[in-house]
Amino acid sequence: MKEFNPFIQEGKGIKKNRGPKKKSFGYQVLGFGSGGVPPKFVAATGGTVTTSGNFKIHTFTGNGTFCVSCAGDDKGSNTVSYMIVAGGGGAGYGGGGAGGFRESKSVTDSYTASPLNATSGPTYNMGVSVQGYPIVIGAGGGAGPSGVYGGGGNNGSNSSGFGLTSAGGGGGGSAYSIPPGSPKGSSGGSGGGSGFDASQSSGGSGNTPPVSPPQGNNGGGAPGGGAQTAGGGGGATETGETRSGQGRGGGGGDGAGTQINPSAGTPGPSGSLKYFAGGGAGGSNTPGGSPGPGPGGAGGGASSPGGDGHAGVAGTANTGGGAAGKEAEGGSGAAGGSGIVIIRYKFQ
Repeated sequence: MKEFNPFIQEGKGIKKNRGPKKKSFGYQVLGFGSGGVPPKFVAATGGTVTTSGNFKIHTFTGNGTFCVSCAGDDKGSNTVSYMIVAGGGGAGYGGGGAGGFRESKSVTDSYTASPLNATSGPTYNMGVSVQGYPIVIGAGGGAGPSGVYGGGGNNGSNSSGFGLTSAGGGGGGSAYSIPPGSPKGSSGGSGGGSGFDASQSSGGSGNTPPVSPPQGNNGGGAPGGGAQTAGGGGGATETGETRSGQGRGGGGGDGAGTQINPSAGTPGPSGSLKYFAGGGAGGSNTPGGSPGPGPGGAGGGASSPGGDGHAGVAGTANTGGGAAGKEAEGGSGAAGGSGIVIIRYKFQ
């Protein structure tokens, strides 16, 4: 009997049996490797761009635009860290207050942030979209005029970005309650220090308008009672000093230290951090003597000149530092330091 073979028998109504169907070799898995779609990272232009490890840093010292071309995703990065510092206050006799300081570190970032770092709320972990974000850098406040009864310094200008604003620092007060000046320091991001007055006089209020975390502190006052020493401007993390008697003016309050950009800011108490938004020292008018210099706050706040007849000292540019008040009757006040905006994100 002939053996039946399914592989060779064929006929009408009978399908050819060519054995089991084999799969052709090809790309059966969509995407790239076992991880699927690759991560996306924020990509942008604007300002002066530097790189630190896996992070891009955009530093703005003048007005500009942060232009986002890729918003990233949650597998790569889709938020940014930022620091926004306003212009510092100008000085009369009282020290200028520091420009307002605001910072928030993204959850994807790893640097050491300042004590004022926002860790919750709407200003925390800032997301971005594909668009241009206008960046505004505040100028330092102008100097108070020269003369024995010259007026106080002017407030610094605001800095802004991402819809957030840091307020300019308050100007330092003038000598005595004689127009056009006022001995009271002006309010702002940090308050300006009080000038001289026959009676006690307060410094300007900081964190004005109020935000959370606070953007600055109050300026120092004048003791009155014939003591011709002016108050120091407030700083981002410390109030300005009020001196109790004759001698040097009050010290400026310290600013905030951060590692958001190791190449910007000024050295301070911690060598690993750079500081911004320090208050300027107050001036003095010690009769018949030459007072020592009052110390400026860490973060660009100026120290007073420390001698009769000297003009004030300007705050450091691009730190938001307050200016130091003038000494005795000579010279004029000084201008505050301009502000700065720094943006940082993971790019790989």
